Amino acid sequence: MPHPGCTKPPCSEVYAGTRRAEKVSCVGLVNRDSGAAYMFDATPDFPAQLNALTGGKAPDGIFLTHAHVGHYTGLMYLGKEAMATKGVPVYATERMSTFLRANAPWSALVTDGRIELRGLAYDRAVELPGGVRVTPMRVPHRDEFSDTVGFLIEGPRSKVLFIPDIDKWAKWDRNLRDLANQIDVLLVDGTFSSMEELPGRDIAQVPHPLMTETRQLVTGTKAKLWFIHLNHSNPAILGASDVVKEGQRFEL
Repeated sequence: MPHPGCTKPPCSEVYAGTRRAEKVSCVGLVNRDSGAAYMFDATPDFPAQLNALTGGKAPDGIFLTHAHVGHYTGLMYLGKEAMATKGVPVYATERMSTFLRANAPWSALVTDGRIELRGLAYDRAVELPGGVRVTPMRVPHRDEFSDTVGFLIEGPRSKVLFIPDIDKWAKWDRNLRDLANQIDVLLVDGTFSSMEELPGRDIAQVPHPLMTETRQLVTGTKAKLWFIHLNHSNPAILGASDVVKEGQRFEL
């Protein structure tokens, strides 16, 4: 927030300088012992998010969920016009990797060695130093350019489920409530609060679980519920108690 072209509050207040902007959804993972740092999604706000995570040093790896604009386009800052990195590991599914190899300017990141694509297989964990496991889980979403995954992130002390985008929980081949009884923190899709948020547009054509549905689904489970990935139209973006705040930290 603000959304390009939006002339209504709270976006108009950001443009007027009376409200703080909000960055695109992203999660960072840091091993405090080794200093290793990883990013989950590379957003259009990549420069500021990388600076908050590492002080501007290239990350030790980037995990991508899918090929929608808010989730991978920050990779452009690794190119020769900006950081000119060498071999940053980018973890992506086969279809997501194919998309990056086949489409400029992302293909130049591969051919120039700015990034090193590392394959992800559904439900197969990536072992990171320090006792951290990252497991991609396929989720149903509008997959025009790539498939879509969320990530189960497991540390020595706790487990986090990161799913910024999903069409509907009922479409998933897993049971969110069952998962919420096995993990500690849910960082999940909070795009919309109600079906009335987009006047003049059929919100059913932009499927996401409503926040009210998700709350009801996981109430009484082990996991602490936190929402991410809110649309600018969602009033919860102004400070609902279960919406993640910029810079909020969770211990693994």
